[in-house]
Amino acid sequence: MNEILGVVVVGASGRMGQMSIRMVEKDERFRLVGAIEREGHPWLHSDIGISMGGTSVGVMVTSDFTEVTADTQAIIDFSTPAASVALARISAQTRVVHVIGTTGFSKVELAALAEAARQTVIVRAGNMSLGVNLLVKLTQQVAAALDDDYDIEIIEAHHNQKVDAPSGTALMLGAAAADGRKVSLSRVSDADRSGGMSGPRKRGTIGFATVRGGDIVGEHEVIFAGVGERLVLRHVATDRDVFVRGALRAARWGQDKVPGEYTMLDVLGL
Repeated sequence: MNEILGVVVVGASGRMGQMSIRMVEKDERFRLVGAIEREGHPWLHSDIGISMGGTSVGVMVTSDFTEVTADTQAIIDFSTPAASVALARISAQTRVVHVIGTTGFSKVELAALAEAARQTVIVRAGNMSLGVNLLVKLTQQVAAALDDDYDIEIIEAHHNQKVDAPSGTALMLGAAAADGRKVSLSRVSDADRSGGMSGPRKRGTIGFATVRGGDIVGEHEVIFAGVGERLVLRHVATDRDVFVRGALRAARWGQDKVPGEYTMLDVLGL
């Protein structure tokens, strides 16, 4: 595909939003056509380039996605679950490819996204990194090969401003491990060991541990701990660029796909 894609970035003032805007501006395959922020945000009605501390880019920040739909082929969305669901309903009407890196969705919100995906392409992943999604596939394969003589522990670390735990990526890895063992993650998840005497580990469970501190971009380990040996799969992100690069790749990939809800594994052909 040689077409230059018009991109709208949601959550424009956030860490991931600003990084997305910078990368879109630098990549000749994309064109920034919109920057979305919540109603009442101080950046509204200002040039996004100037608001970010740079020069004018000719795109004004708005809270109304319908103002920019005419030139839009893709939405890059690292926002909040409620905002993502609201935008998914609009993208379903406009047939715009909606790339969602937001995490922390409830079951009701996930159902709403699935409904929107009946009419447009939604690519949603708890982590847009290409490396992490390869880790997800490897986790599934190893879990399928090793039975529950091997305990599975997932350890994740992020910066001190992250609000959800376990991370969306950790849950992706847990779901992959559960899928490899042909069980439901909701049945075998062990994410809460607080309260003192939590007792011995139950066979077959998938444990989660969370670290929050400083400016950690994202670190994930999947440990398969058996008697006498441990297998450790690990991914470390040192720059948030990796998440945006994955999201932009997904935006281009989704342009000729039929409506549906996809993941980065689909984008990677896995």
